[in-house]
Parts: sequence; structure tokens; C-alpha cells
Amino acid sequence: MASIELSELTQTLLAAKKEKGLTFADLESVVGQSEVWIASLFYGQSAASEEEGKKLLAALDLGEFYLPQIMAYPTKGLGPVVPTDPLIYRFYEIMQVYGMPMKDVIQEKFGDGIMSAIDFTLDIEKVEDPKGDRVKVTMNGKFLSYKKW
Repeated sequence: MASIELSELTQTLLAAKKEKGLTFADLESVVGQSEVWIASLFYGQSAASEEEGKKLLAALDLGEFYLPQIMAYPTKGLGPVVPTDPLIYRFYEIMQVYGMPMKDVIQEKFGDGIMSAIDFTLDIEKVEDPKGDRVKVTMNGKFLSYKKW
């Protein structure tokens, strides 16, 4: 099975987080951004402000050498077209099965348009259940109508 090649920066950030025994939720309280956003920063999918970057690097004891890299504007969404990691693939599978139904329901409620991935939040929660714990994913994006001209 192919694996995603992690950048040197991603590897460094993940190693420092592990060494310090921190979770993304721990870093959320330090940086002041959501744990999912911080994880996206680790993987080069977000850009930190100078203040956010300094807080993060201090919490990881990395100094400011990496500050310019984590402040750089990323190229988003690079990687395999069909993900091979089983957990990530399930989200792809969900879109394959429920993508068109979701589109239809959203357009029935809002009209012709899209959900923004820019004005957007993503939260992940653990919901305890006696039949097996559940993963609750909440995507919250601004609706953007298609413009007529």
C-alpha cells in the first residue's frame, strides 16, 4: 500500500508533539485555534499568523527557525486522487455514496450554490456509545449562491 510522503516540516512538528506528549487539543488551548486547524497546519494545509506560529513553536520547543515555513501560504489539497489510507478513504467513500444526495438536499434548502471551504469550520467529537464509540464530524460552511450575470 502506498503511503503519503510527509514533508520534513510535518515530520518535525509531529515528532516534537509526540516527544512533548501533547495532543492537538492541548495545542488548541495554547494557539487559540481549533485542533483540526492546527492539525491542518502540521500537514501544510494552513498558514499560521506570526503570533500563532510563535505560540505553537514555543509549545513544541522548536524555536523560531520554522516560523517562515508555517507562515507560508500553502498549496492545498495535494496528494493522491483516491486516498489509500483506510480512514481517509472512508470519507472518500462517504462522498461517493452520499455526495449527490447531500448536494440535492443542500440545494433544496438553500438554492443553487455551494458550501464554502474557506468560510468553514470542522469539528471532530468522540461520542461514547455502549454499542461502540461514535465519531461525530461537523462541517459548518457558509452557503454561497451561484451568481447570475
